[in-house]
Amino acid sequence: MKYKQFDFPDELLYNKDYSWVKLDKDGSATVGVTDLGAKLVKQFVFVNLPKLGGVKQGEVYVSLESIKWSGHLKSPVSGRIVKVNANLIDSPELINQDPYGKGWIMKVEISNPQELKSLLSSKDIVNWLNQNKEVF
Repeated sequence: MKYKQFDFPDELLYNKDYSWVKLDKDGSATVGVTDLGAKLVKQFVFVNLPKLGGVKQGEVYVSLESIKWSGHLKSPVSGRIVKVNANLIDSPELINQDPYGKGWIMKVEISNPQELKSLLSSKDIVNWLNQNKEVF
């Protein structure tokens, strides 16, 4: 689904903190930064990847920096981080170039599938953005 010039693929879930979740066939989830977040920042220059191990929904999972901005994103799911995208260490711009592909940040074994109900579909996130234009 499109919102202005931003893409929100229908097969993903979203939180209101610029993160997306892709449910993988093995029951884990891939997590990254939305196209909206990537385009607003323009070019990431540094990514502090999460450490392997536990993460809780709502806690910071990644720190990001651009030339004019730095910030943290909150995890959309709880579970155990089993893999991080080490390519982002040398090439953080992958998030900007391909946020839903090569720019993924972490893979998580979800510990509480009920939390997925609190995430938004592409339609829901677009509706929320339309109602909350001050978000960006």
